Amino acid sequence: MTSFYLLLKTIHILAATLFFGTGLGSAFFKFRADQSGKIEDIVFAQKNIVLADWLFTIPSGILLPLTGLWMVWYLGIPLTTPWIMAGLGLYALAGLCWVPAALMQIWMREAALHAQATQTPLPPRYHTWALWWLLLGFPAFGASVWTIYIMVSKRFPW
Repeated sequence: MTSFYLLLKTIHILAATLFFGTGLGSAFFKFRADQSGKIEDIVFAQKNIVLADWLFTIPSGILLPLTGLWMVWYLGIPLTTPWIMAGLGLYALAGLCWVPAALMQIWMREAALHAQATQTPLPPRYHTWALWWLLLGFPAFGASVWTIYIMVSKRFPW
């Protein structure tokens, strides 16, 4: 293995770690803040979840397919290889869940900021978005776990 390939692989693994870890951490802190019922906690969590997406999730989400496809090309592995196709498909599923969830995070942040500024309760739509955010998180999380397994084992798990 060349130094270049090992560098690509290292960047890819770090990106996967950031992508997965930021999502899991965001879910944990959002859940804890929402459970507290304290608007200050909710505002703090929502602001930082949106910030974490910009700092970690988006850059790592871009690096993952770039470095992955670059490694596939470098090693001469066909894109039609079943484990590559499965990994890309599951990554796409995670992304399709993440995009609307990311928009909801911004909406929830704005709703929480408004509630804090006006000293009013969170609007019902906040809780609706929170539920959808959670529901979208399950397939995104599952797809991410399966993608990691497939990339490590280089085979279908089913």
